[in-house]
Amino acid sequence: MESSHSRRVIVFVNAAHAIDHMFMLIFPTAVLSMSAAFGRSYGELLALSVGGFVAFGAASIPAGWLGDLWSRRNMLAVFFFGIGAAAILAGCSNSVAMLAVSLTLIGLFAAIYHPVGGALLASHAAKLGREIGFNGVWGNLGIAFAALITAGLAQYFGWRAAFILPGAAAMLFGAAFLLLVPDAPAPVRASARQQAAVPRRIAMRAFMVLAVATVTGGVVFNAATVSLPKLFDERLLGLTQSSLGVGALVCAVYIAGAVAQLIIGKLVDRFSLKAIFVPLSALQAPCLFIAAKAGDWGLIAGAAGLMFAIFGQVTVNDAMIVRYTAEAWRSRAYALRYFLSFSASACAVPLVAYLHEIGAASGGGFVMLFQVLAVFGLGIFLSSLFFPHRPNEVQAADAADAPGDASPRPARA
Repeated sequence: MESSHSRRVIVFVNAAHAIDHMFMLIFPTAVLSMSAAFGRSYGELLALSVGGFVAFGAASIPAGWLGDLWSRRNMLAVFFFGIGAAAILAGCSNSVAMLAVSLTLIGLFAAIYHPVGGALLASHAAKLGREIGFNGVWGNLGIAFAALITAGLAQYFGWRAAFILPGAAAMLFGAAFLLLVPDAPAPVRASARQQAAVPRRIAMRAFMVLAVATVTGGVVFNAATVSLPKLFDERLLGLTQSSLGVGALVCAVYIAGAVAQLIIGKLVDRFSLKAIFVPLSALQAPCLFIAAKAGDWGLIAGAAGLMFAIFGQVTVNDAMIVRYTAEAWRSRAYALRYFLSFSASACAVPLVAYLHEIGAASGGGFVMLFQVLAVFGLGIFLSSLFFPHRPNEVQAADAADAPGDASPRPARA
């Protein structure tokens, strides 16, 4: 059973996940309304976010280290206040340079969440797969409502409000978190006993596959989520006539990802990871090929299938870390995973900008981009075939959920 302290921790971790992904995707939607203010094209403005995505990956390593050695709870508080202040600064930007610095700071503070929040969730969850699934839903809703909220605020109050109002809300969450969640040790579970039972060669094989899937998946994830508002804006003119309408359609497609994470989270508690990993990864390349050329409802269906596969894959990858990593090292393990993922995903932003400019010049728009992403999707599927199959891992994971005293040392909340 979860204590009231653990429940509060999980609530704030889930809220932080929504804030993290929402703030990283405010700019890709707000940029549709910012060209006139800065006198730059879509591709030129979008390139300003590269620093933020680089920081999103690079800063995860020190964030995970501080979470393990200092305090995961305090690091999450830094996340709330830092990302809120950075967003407010972005909303106050009057120059391209100031905007680029602000976006980089958003990425810097956003990097704290995944290594710290993932470890906090694993330490306080009574049912691992279920909580990872629900946590993924919150992150996906952050992505979904980034498009809807940003488009709405930009349309009715201007693009600056799209940064400033969410920034102020994040700082209020930080204040509530400090008041309601003390810096107490997390419950000690028997996961360390189970992780020690995993043969070294099996663990190394799992992490090698995870590394490949993380790098290729990071490019697909970021390129797809960054480009979707513009893709819908270009191809769905018959279905929507405003940026708010585009945001609503993007939000609806991301809901499919939320459904995926609920479903996959439950499956993680019942089946081996490989049994879920292989069919889920097989879905990505076909959906990317559909998105490359489809329009109207065909595009929406392809995008919904793609988001189901992408976000379901995130849930599987997070479960891999917990199944193969000891508690005392978990923040650093998450940090390494997200360092690889977000460092690779930083390459997606210039890739989107560059291939869109080429496509726009030839009348193809995003066709070439999504064909390239389909190749990455095929790489994810091929890597899944080499993931170790351990039929007994579900029973072992169930045993690890029971309270115990085998952890090397309690992790700080």
